[in-house]
Amino acid sequence: MSLVVPVILCGGSGTRLWPLSRSSFPKQFLVLSAGESNQSLFQLAVERANSIADAQTKLGKTIVVTNEEHRFLALDQLRELKSISADLLLEPSGRNTAPALTLAALYAQEQGLEQSEDPILVVTPADQTIQDGAAFTKALKQSVQIAQTGAIAILGITASAPETGYGYIKTEDKSNNSTLPTGEYVVERFVEKPNAQAAQEYLQAGGYFWNGGMFVLKASVWLAAIREYRPDILQATEVAWKTKAIDNSTGADFIRPEKDAFNNIPSESVDYAVIEKCPGSHYPIKMVELNAGWNDLGAWDAVWQVGDQDKNGNVTKGDILLSDSKNSLVHASSRLVSAVGVENLVIVETADAVLVTTRAKSQDVKHLVGQLEGRQREEKHLHRKVNRPWGWYDSVDEGERFKVKRIQVKPGASLSLQMHHHRAEHWIVVKGTAEITNGDQVIILIENQSTYIPQGQTHRLVNRGTEPLEIIEVQSGSYLGEDDIVRFEDKYGR
Repeated sequence: MSLVVPVILCGGSGTRLWPLSRSSFPKQFLVLSAGESNQSLFQLAVERANSIADAQTKLGKTIVVTNEEHRFLALDQLRELKSISADLLLEPSGRNTAPALTLAALYAQEQGLEQSEDPILVVTPADQTIQDGAAFTKALKQSVQIAQTGAIAILGITASAPETGYGYIKTEDKSNNSTLPTGEYVVERFVEKPNAQAAQEYLQAGGYFWNGGMFVLKASVWLAAIREYRPDILQATEVAWKTKAIDNSTGADFIRPEKDAFNNIPSESVDYAVIEKCPGSHYPIKMVELNAGWNDLGAWDAVWQVGDQDKNGNVTKGDILLSDSKNSLVHASSRLVSAVGVENLVIVETADAVLVTTRAKSQDVKHLVGQLEGRQREEKHLHRKVNRPWGWYDSVDEGERFKVKRIQVKPGASLSLQMHHHRAEHWIVVKGTAEITNGDQVIILIENQSTYIPQGQTHRLVNRGTEPLEIIEVQSGSYLGEDDIVRFEDKYGR
């Protein structure tokens, strides 16, 4: 029986899916795929990787590698998957996928040694969609069988169009090795993203598959290969790992490699660091074909492609009215969105931003995000409604020297003990019961009761109840930025 450890690489930013995807709430945490309940891409990826469990497979604890900033998003979504347990490896900065996988391999190997096992890692990105889950599970199981022999298995996506946005896997002619099982190939080489002519030639020639970035291999094999091909990455990652800190104050393990050491790790992808060097080497690499409705949702046009299209080819979500419109994606988050006489458009509405583009140009949304960054616009990073480990807040109105927020606090959660240098706050309870520290006083407020917190006063908001607590916060002062917070105590380690 093999020990199999799912590894979810959850560090992408999803800039092409702005304005729904923001740096503080990237695409893997969005609910985008059609017909799969209200689960995010991340949750679906975790469940798919865990679907491999059977009588011949001992499934280890899932490893999620994500950014420090997104730890509570990931934790909250993991807690909704009641039957799956996971640990989170938190990167202080993005160093690409090779260091991320190296961290996961070091951790899995430590866990495996306790059981005298060499874990098999099932490695998948967190931001893809699969329409045929059974076909995906079958391909994973076949890949695990390959990994048991010490080889590397990569899932190759059946190429259905001459795509220029994907790298390709070129496989050896099967007539050279007729003993290979159905759907299994020897990898001849990897090919960079081609131009349109080359992509068409690949499709016509056959034997070329899209590289979806999904691998299955033993932890020891990855560590040996990264030691051989990129010892600088392995050595730097080992330094950060040996000085890691483990925080389980939230009931789950947050595992943090040492920040300064981690930031010194060279940034490189799994493919460039190791995988593309393996064909023909002493690290045998095979491909398992995956024909399961895969899509990496790399742009809004891809979301349209996998969406539930009506008789006019439109994909809609939210409060939408269309007339004489075709082949368009229209997404409304907070209000009615209507369109007349449009075709091949993408329209995405959120509470603080609206995107309009043609489907053909939807890849170029990343350039808008670059402009937002250059202008230091908050809309690149945050939605109007911002998730926090204790709940969320929604900035419903703002003007000169005032801001109004709606705040919801989860049962049992609390804001930090804090103060502000430049603003005062009024709190009005609209739902639930609030325990409020206001200076030297601790008071209990119920619905329709309020309190005033002067500028510079130490304060905290706690929900001791079993139902969500909601308040309206009215801020007033000379500066109302989110960085005007001095924290004295914080159960979330911020």
